[in-house]
Amino acid sequence: MQVKGTYFQNDAEKPLVYGDVEITNVKRRRLRGEEEKEGVLCEPVMVGFCGTDNELMHMGSEGRLGAKFPEGTNRLINGHEGIVWVPSENRFAIVLIRGGDSYDPTRYTEDETYFEYGCDQADGLFCDKQYFNPDMLLPIPDGYVENGKLKLSFAKKMVFPDPFACMLFQLERMEDLGSAHNFRVAMKKYKCSEEEARKIAMDEVFDRTVIFGLGTTGMFIGDLILRNHKDAKVLFVARSAEDSPKVQFALKQTNAEYLQNTFDSEEELAKAIIEKLGGRATTFIGVSGANVEHRIAFEHKVLGCNGIYNSFSLGPKITFDTMPFGFENHLILGSINFRQDHMEKAIELLATSHYDEIVELIDRDEFTKDPIDAYKNKIYSKNAPMKTAVIWNKNYVETE
Repeated sequence: MQVKGTYFQNDAEKPLVYGDVEITNVKRRRLRGEEEKEGVLCEPVMVGFCGTDNELMHMGSEGRLGAKFPEGTNRLINGHEGIVWVPSENRFAIVLIRGGDSYDPTRYTEDETYFEYGCDQADGLFCDKQYFNPDMLLPIPDGYVENGKLKLSFAKKMVFPDPFACMLFQLERMEDLGSAHNFRVAMKKYKCSEEEARKIAMDEVFDRTVIFGLGTTGMFIGDLILRNHKDAKVLFVARSAEDSPKVQFALKQTNAEYLQNTFDSEEELAKAIIEKLGGRATTFIGVSGANVEHRIAFEHKVLGCNGIYNSFSLGPKITFDTMPFGFENHLILGSINFRQDHMEKAIELLATSHYDEIVELIDRDEFTKDPIDAYKNKIYSKNAPMKTAVIWNKNYVETE
């Protein structure tokens, strides 16, 4: 079937193109042990732009996308964040993007396979119609559809389940690891049982938390930490002015604290972070995408003894001096995953949130006229909003 859509290709000049593209109904498996199923034809409604899309465009310009193309093709229809209409079932759905011949596609092992709609080996949402495994079309909550159309505020929120689910996974991992990492200290300190000590350690690992960088993922994890650990102290560190709309929204949403990085040296920044926290960090979460993250945490000793370093940035290299690393008992975590239950929980939490307020729309015609220009000069420019989305099919969104 031929449809209109955007797609990535290996081309130095035109790595992202809008035009006619052929889609096919490929049988896919959601999990190992389940049968392969033909896809259900869906119509994408609202689609969000993710930093991964921008990275894939750069990979295409450098000729490095071949491994990510669906089998038998030389292109990848992008888009992995959004909501679709399922005509055969007369309902809207959120696409669970990861599946495969694996027990958990987001944590596959060497002998397992996976795919990601719009990212890796499977076409995504930036097209008029697309096939998706029926088991991977997650329902939306009741109350957000009127006269067959989605409420715009709700549709905007539904570009976030994928990254929000990633942060639910991050929270779970930090809780599990923090508890296991420090419960023996808590047993000695509080003279309590192992069960009680594990709960205490799970809380205390967030006592002084640094989130280095303030994009949507940083905001989401700060929000989730403070929702689940009321006594946690969370400090965002970023370059944006404190009175900027982005920072003000983040602080209102999370009730965290903020430190603007206007310092002339890394030493001054590190000292200011420790002073603002009231001590060295118990957890340091890097989401800025900058190499300075690890230097602030390790070289300048912002991360305290028995602390967790959670690397959620793609690109930076992490180095550390093994002598203090070993004696200060640091734990480094790096994982970009989630499970289906995280996605379902994300949909539920986002539905009642205010995160639609940080989503700005680009007109479909403006985007498709010159997708590369839109990426460079609007969606991922220095002045870009925190999140950009496009209404791909206006027939299903109540915009007035």
